[in-house]
Amino acid sequence: MDKPATSFNREGLESFFIPLHRDQITLREAYGELAAVGNPQQDVPWIVRLAEHPDYHFDGFGLFKGRVTLRHHDFIHIILGRGLLLMDEAFVIGFTMGSSNRVSTTECDLFNLIASTFYPKPYRFTDAGKQVFKDAVHLGYVSDCTPLDTVDFEPMLDMSLRDIRLGINLETDLLEAYYRIEARRYPKYTASQRLLRPD
Repeated sequence: MDKPATSFNREGLESFFIPLHRDQITLREAYGELAAVGNPQQDVPWIVRLAEHPDYHFDGFGLFKGRVTLRHHDFIHIILGRGLLLMDEAFVIGFTMGSSNRVSTTECDLFNLIASTFYPKPYRFTDAGKQVFKDAVHLGYVSDCTPLDTVDFEPMLDMSLRDIRLGINLETDLLEAYYRIEARRYPKYTASQRLLRPD
């Protein structure tokens, strides 16, 4: 039922995942694992870049808050303990937007409409993905973390994921609490089922 967010290197995209509890590795090490399977910027469809990339933010105007480069977006996947499947993508985009504390309900609904209707099929949000996106926007909004679109991760590349999360005040207990809910709601989705530490 899960699909990767793109057809590029499908097997790698499906298998990439660094859970929250694997927090002693550095961001550089984690990014190296992701970069080995991720898709380059030029493979991302134009409509996805238009909605999500800061290069399409003109004179202070952009459709959506929390826009970041693909590299920055990949760092956020790692920091939030998410893989590269569509449910992961929906969560990462939603949490990033929500953490900006500047996203309106209208903006959230418009993004969901675009991502579920106009995105190419490999990137298109399912009904479950739309709900996870909305949940993540709210979760990012209530989090006390530094707005993720403003964090400069480059100087942190050789820090452990644990120290980075502490430094930006990202509450892993808040994420884990939501991940438990997500796992219960979506038993057929790999992305949701693998979020929690095995018992």
